[in-house]
Amino acid sequence: MDGLLKMGRFFFAIAMAFFGVQYFIYASSMKGPIPGPPWIPGAHWLAWLIGFGFVAIAVGIAIEKHARLVAMLLGAALFLNILFLHLPGLITQIHNPGPWTVTFELLALCGASFILANVMSRDELTSSTSKIGPSLATAGRFAFAISLVIFGIQHFIYARFIASLIPSWIPSHLFWAYFIGVAFAGTALAITAKVQAKLATVLLGMMFILWVLVLHIPRVVASPRNGNEVTSLFIALAMSGASFFLAFNLTRDTSV
Repeated sequence: MDGLLKMGRFFFAIAMAFFGVQYFIYASSMKGPIPGPPWIPGAHWLAWLIGFGFVAIAVGIAIEKHARLVAMLLGAALFLNILFLHLPGLITQIHNPGPWTVTFELLALCGASFILANVMSRDELTSSTSKIGPSLATAGRFAFAISLVIFGIQHFIYARFIASLIPSWIPSHLFWAYFIGVAFAGTALAITAKVQAKLATVLLGMMFILWVLVLHIPRVVASPRNGNEVTSLFIALAMSGASFFLAFNLTRDTSV
């Protein structure tokens, strides 16, 4: 089971590091993939600050240095981002699928951050807050499950569009769009009810990493300067990592 945590932590850290790199590209006015949804910075000084923050978080998670603290801070920052920046836009554009996707991608990563904080080792900086770890992990689990429900619904509402994204060499595009929607909904139910949740989340993590290899990397190779494609790749990688350490969290004593 430790392998799930290590692999999940590694994938998640890589994604956070690259989000930081995207901010550096934007802030330095370099030619390349600027941040796509869900993070589009304004002032360059703020982009530098956020970029360094993401890289510091990634390093902390990767080397397990104050990893619990940085994961908690990441989760809190993402939650505030949702509450003050994205939720108002979602409410005013309720029929636009874009804000729904962005908001619930952030919610999934927010929940994942709190779950990760709970499974990482305590240190002197987090010993006083260790009691809230299980509560945060429970909130994170439900946030992750709710996000999967939204993604599943979107796969049904926008099935034909999603089918158009599937590589041409894979048959039955529309079937796979619906199948993935069902998989999201089923996994959300398993996570919420804690019934076959470990199996469901491991399979979810494998599905996301398969998307990275089969869908996202080829699309980034085809359009390397498309910030949205690059961001989508690393969101999928982060979601894969989150699924794996959620599986680990579901099989351990969360009171520790």
